[in-house]
Parts: sequence; structure tokens; C-alpha cells
Amino acid sequence: MPRHEFRPGRAVAGLVMLTLAGGYAADAAGAWDAPWAFFAPVFLGGLWLAATATWVSYRARRRRQARRASAENSSAPGSTRVH
Repeated sequence: MPRHEFRPGRAVAGLVMLTLAGGYAADAAGAWDAPWAFFAPVFLGGLWLAATATWVSYRARRRRQARRASAENSSAPGSTRVH
């Protein structure tokens, strides 16, 4: 049993940040002469990918929970039940 649910948006953001850190480190060490214009699109594209992954994961999780709730509920909906 996992301790917590998987968050793909955070994983994507972490990989992008590691890529940027590696690029900055290589540029600082002189191993790679990276133009500044390389880092901005990688950063913004990574944020966009992370946001997209988070949105897709959220929608899938909500859909899965709704299906599970409707399968477990065999009685009438709460608004039609007579008390």
C-alpha cells in the first residue's frame, strides 16, 4: 500500500528543475556555453507540462472517485430519499 498518491505534476516539475540546475552547473563549470535564451523556454515549457500533468491527473482521480462512489451506492440519491 503506497504511503501517498502519486503526483505526476510534481515529478515533471522536479525533473525540469533538475535539468535546469544541470544546465546552469555545466555553464558555470565551463563545460557548456549555454545561451540565456535556452533556459527560459525550458523553464516555461516545464511549468506548462507540469500544469498539464497535474490537470490530467486531477481529472482522472475525480472520475475514478465518482465511478467508485456510484458503484458503492445502491440506494436512491439523497435528494429523493424520504426520511
